[in-house]
Amino acid sequence: QVQLEESGGGLVRPGGSLRLSCTASGNFVSIDGMGWYRRAPGKERELVAQIFSGGTTKYGDSVKDRFTISRDNAGNTVYLEMNSLKPEDTAAYYCNVAYWSDYVLRNYWGLGTLVTVSS
Repeated sequence: QVQLEESGGGLVRPGGSLRLSCTASGNFVSIDGMGWYRRAPGKERELVAQIFSGGTTKYGDSVKDRFTISRDNAGNTVYLEMNSLKPEDTAAYYCNVAYWSDYVLRNYWGLGTLVTVSS
């Protein structure tokens, strides 16, 4: 069983910054990658950013050059530094982890943290 602890959401003014964090714990052999997705009201879920075990990162087009994903040395915690936030970044942000357990690559989702960008 895997647990994800998300934190860092909140209300911020346009142009401001927020930092999200997500820590994975539980029974897994290793983590293949972790990332953040978001779902805005009335829209489909979209990729925000991913970081893989080798350090490779991937970003959604709408957040490139504004958001940065990183991880701690243990690889179990990821951070999403969000700068120059816009009202259209308002969404529920969900952490995702892809991990190996029993020789199977599995996915697990966090419960989400709300980010609201408004003046």
